[in-house]
Amino acid sequence: MSRKKLQKLTDTLTKNCKNFNKFEVKCLIDLFYNLVGEVTERQGTTIGLDRNAFRNILHMTFGMTDDMIMDRVFRGFDEDNDGYVNVSEWIYGLSVFLRGTLEEKMKYCFGVFDLNGDGFISKEEMFHMLKNSLLKQPSEEDPDEGIKDLVEITLKKMDHDHDGKLSFTDYEQAVREETLLLEAFGPCLPDPKSQMEFEAQVFKDPNEFNDI
Repeated sequence: MSRKKLQKLTDTLTKNCKNFNKFEVKCLIDLFYNLVGEVTERQGTTIGLDRNAFRNILHMTFGMTDDMIMDRVFRGFDEDNDGYVNVSEWIYGLSVFLRGTLEEKMKYCFGVFDLNGDGFISKEEMFHMLKNSLLKQPSEEDPDEGIKDLVEITLKKMDHDHDGKLSFTDYEQAVREETLLLEAFGPCLPDPKSQMEFEAQVFKDPNEFNDI
């Protein structure tokens, strides 16, 4: 990418992204192109991180291990659903992922947990996510029963309108009352240590910039 084009991209993304300053946006753009590698820009070709490359970053950098959650995080970043996270999606996604307000993080997490995108987190979706994120206890005769009980307990705590599923309004009210419920169905945000390490590595002098 030419210097002029890079400057314009940095300016545009900085203007539209309130959680990062210009220097940080420039560092994240550098990192993006580092991760994507040397790709020739051609008309009609998408330059971006595919699902596997993106999941690798989530796993290696932020310690995520749940395949289902990582897929949903990828979809959360990939706003145009073209199968790639492009440079703008990378910046806007990381803006919420690393520094989002509670409101931004609630919308993001709810979108991750709403597996079929119908605007609700159903009992079935809760069951799948909790089953994935809980350690299997070999002594349990029927581990599914314990998960079903957990789903019922969660619904009792979070389903304010008692319709057997969670709307965003239910979820928001529950999280505002108890912020630990933000990631109730699985870790989809970086823990503070991973976040600090990532930012310390990436937001260095671009001249000393290394791949993470």
